[in-house]
Amino acid sequence: MEHEGAPHTDRVELRDGRAVLVAPLHVSDRERFVAGLGRASADSLYRRFMAPVKRLEDLQLRYLLDVDQRDHVALLAVAEDDGLAVGIARFVRNPARPDVAEAAILVVDDWQGVGLGKALGRLLADRARALGIDRFEAWLLSDNHAMLAVLDALGPFREVDRDGPTVRVEVDLPERGIGEHMTGILRAVAAGDFKLAPKPGEAG
Repeated sequence: MEHEGAPHTDRVELRDGRAVLVAPLHVSDRERFVAGLGRASADSLYRRFMAPVKRLEDLQLRYLLDVDQRDHVALLAVAEDDGLAVGIARFVRNPARPDVAEAAILVVDDWQGVGLGKALGRLLADRARALGIDRFEAWLLSDNHAMLAVLDALGPFREVDRDGPTVRVEVDLPERGIGEHMTGILRAVAAGDFKLAPKPGEAG
């Protein structure tokens, strides 16, 4: 998991007693990363990529693995007991607004509901703040009825753009931790209550 020059690995114990190790994604993690995606259900992959996904194309994999850990940050979670990839969290800095980044989390199905999404969100926010990012954004499908129910309980966020069936929201990162409102958004994304949509005109 750790690679030369990379930040340390974080150990996170989840609500069901299982533990994961979280470290920056490295190009050498390709096989483990692909295997992890293969363990996610078609429904979970659809919610993440907003299209049916049977197998990612080489160009997509190259993009997802080609992270500089500054403007494109990805954190890989692997099970402590067997080393299998069970979750991935990433953000991509907005080049026009360098203090803002788009965030997304994917947790494989049998690791959902035990706090992994929340933990990845907290670590992702910590990394973002260290790199001068103070806001996360996400494109969401506006016709997702589950999203509408959850939005009422999330707390302060701003709708900043709308394009057909998608809406973009921004949330300020607190000085420490991740804040209950952003925790709610990212946990809902990881659990599939929100459907992350790609930016209009761009691939997921």
